[in-house]
Amino acid sequence: MAGVVGLLLAAGQGTRFGSDKLLHPLACGTPMAVVSARTLRGVCPRSIAVLRPEQGVLAGLLAAEGLEIVFSPESCGGMGHTLAAGVAASPDATGWLVTLADMPFIQPVTLRRVADALAEGAALAAAFVDGQRGHPVGFAARWRPELLALTGDEGARAVIGGNRGLLRRIYTADPGVLQDVDRPGDIPP
Repeated sequence: MAGVVGLLLAAGQGTRFGSDKLLHPLACGTPMAVVSARTLRGVCPRSIAVLRPEQGVLAGLLAAEGLEIVFSPESCGGMGHTLAAGVAASPDATGWLVTLADMPFIQPVTLRRVADALAEGAALAAAFVDGQRGHPVGFAARWRPELLALTGDEGARAVIGGNRGLLRRIYTADPGVLQDVDRPGDIPP
């Protein structure tokens, strides 16, 4: 699985939160994005965080966790740009395990199962809970051209939607796969 690269998408604006949510400490005292990064890096030793250029403080924290940092000025245009920047920074990857920095409650075993599906040859893989697709999402290297062409805020939804027959569904009871943090009230006490 050494060829599967973890991508932590951390360039969102987070305007609904009211402050920099990715630096917001969770109950354990650790910033949200650092928790997400640690979980991802525990599964993918080579992991890349994609950030906006002005996120220097977060970049320092994530680099200290062992993640490679990619700054993407285009990310202000949406998640598609962010994902494309991470893929561009890892041309030798055999696949990408994509997760979001504002989803710190995904269990490590869930990330591992999606990464394992890629390592076993799945073209696409994603976690599902109660019939809903969540994160992480895995993409085999064959999707590189499509991922590099992404723009806007849709991310890779079109790649997945247009290739549902190739999607390996990883069923889980992990509620973290659907639990992103948009507002302070989304963080459990």
